[in-house]
Amino acid sequence: MPSSAPAFADLLGSCNHSAVHLELRDTYAPTERFASWRRGERINWDDRGSWWDPYLQTIADAVGRGVAVRRARVVSEPVSEYIRWEHYVTRELIEAGENVRWLPRRQTTDLSLPGNDYWLFDARLARVHHFDGDGAVIEDEFTEDPALLKHLSAAFDAVWERAVPHGRFAV
Repeated sequence: MPSSAPAFADLLGSCNHSAVHLELRDTYAPTERFASWRRGERINWDDRGSWWDPYLQTIADAVGRGVAVRRARVVSEPVSEYIRWEHYVTRELIEAGENVRWLPRRQTTDLSLPGNDYWLFDARLARVHHFDGDGAVIEDEFTEDPALLKHLSAAFDAVWERAVPHGRFAV
């Protein structure tokens, strides 16, 4: 049965100003890319064709239109193996034009953070990810509720203000 949820490319394509993504988990469902990294395989960053994909192109297209795409990751320290891998592959997001920051979880105790990862598009629509215990997305919830959008926007801004730019965050 086809999903009635809008595709990410359509959501980002409809943005005019900003798309922000808050990530709060220390691990997500494993992928083949993660498994390859665990086996010691590394990306040849000089061979862009081997790692550039449609998702990255969607990000690059949005940034090219003037959309600010930012991602903040709240992580436990010491970081998990999965987060070490995410830190490694974040280079592709940066190359696509995303601005990425990292915030150690111990620095968030006084912040009011939601329990779920989310994307917020132009502060008008949120795509909230619901995960199972192993880190696989089981459902995306979409909302335009003004009170929730305000909360999500404030949470992202609070994390962003404290977070360390990707290039200065050591794992």
